[in-house]
Amino acid sequence: MTRLLVGTVMVAACPAVAVASGAVDAGHDSVIAPVLIALVVLLLVAKLGGDLFERLGQPAVLGELLFGVVLGNLGLIGFERLDHLKDDFAIELLAELGVILLLFEVGLESNLREMLSVGLSSLLVAVLGVVVPMILGLGVSEWFRPGASFYFHLFVGATLSATSVGITARVLQDLGRSQTREARIVLGAAVIDDVLALVVLATVTGLITAAAGGGAGVSVGMVALIVGKAFGFVAGSVAIGYVASPVVLRLAARFRVRGMLLTTSLLMCFLLAYLAHQVGLAPIVGAFAAGLIIDDHAEAFRAHGGTTLHETLSPLVTFLVPLFFVRMGLLVDLQGMGNFHVVEFAAVLTAAALIGKQVCALGVRERGINRLAVGIGMIPRGEVGLIFGNIGAAMLIDGKPVIDPEEFSSIVIMVMITTLVTPPLLRWSFARGKS
Repeated sequence: MTRLLVGTVMVAACPAVAVASGAVDAGHDSVIAPVLIALVVLLLVAKLGGDLFERLGQPAVLGELLFGVVLGNLGLIGFERLDHLKDDFAIELLAELGVILLLFEVGLESNLREMLSVGLSSLLVAVLGVVVPMILGLGVSEWFRPGASFYFHLFVGATLSATSVGITARVLQDLGRSQTREARIVLGAAVIDDVLALVVLATVTGLITAAAGGGAGVSVGMVALIVGKAFGFVAGSVAIGYVASPVVLRLAARFRVRGMLLTTSLLMCFLLAYLAHQVGLAPIVGAFAAGLIIDDHAEAFRAHGGTTLHETLSPLVTFLVPLFFVRMGLLVDLQGMGNFHVVEFAAVLTAAALIGKQVCALGVRERGINRLAVGIGMIPRGEVGLIFGNIGAAMLIDGKPVIDPEEFSSIVIMVMITTLVTPPLLRWSFARGKS
């Protein structure tokens, strides 16, 4: 299997390199050609990795992530022809579109009324899942990096507060548990957690920007404005969309052109994702909200074409979502992880990350809920943690990055471990039963 994978990828990569480096005749040069061969490589890797791990009894997402890591680090053994995939804008664009569609699909599978029935638990789990890991992150960072700047410690705490709703959603789907009450609590909490973590990020970056510019930092009013904007968007979009979506879908059903209902739903998804970005939130929050809005009114699809929206959307999701997880693996650099201090700091950060999210399970108020599964479902930092780390590495104070390369490597290790341990731990927690 391994020889087949490496051989196939290398054969496919050779023309990709030739096209990307311009080693083709001018008359045959094509903008799309490098993207096509990159898709061949990445989709092949995604499906081989997913199949292997499903055969091992693990969710496919774990194979997609790990095979992405292998693909992104072939340069360590002298094969550097695939390194350009890490910075390929077209692949990045498709991957981001994939995670937006994933959260849209998760929203479609999540009934708004049922989610509101566990709303208090989701809110408490989210708040604890942000506050406790951030405090632990600050403490661990101060302990292990006493000479680092205060802003570094803040950024470490912010990174630990995040939860990757995309990873959790995919794992729950792979396990066939996306309709359980535990899943509704976790997904609701993960979306709220995403909003809260972005508020934390906005506050921390505001403090750093003010410090770098010689200012006094952000005000209470500024933080209150960010919080109000975030929660106002989610509540407002769901409330307005819940009233407007049946009218829009009934109107779309009158068109005779093929695929109008699917197109209308995607328009709503992309519009809300865009608006979420415009108000400073992650686009996936808007996509999830769009799925919630359309869910109760999606029967128009079955009446119009004989299939559900979920079934109609499935080919797009199958194509784009694996690209997101493989690309996330591509971005992990294993070369800087041989330093003992990097690994030591990463181990402590990982312990704080795991413990912090387990504490948030105390926020579950309903009886008969598998609290262990809820806590584990909140563990993965995934792409959110990597985004936080990248922002910290890019920000400067006195000409120095807030997070230096070694510290960034520690954060990446923590992100990867929390992401990789979630699927097997979540499977185990559901098999173990209620706690």
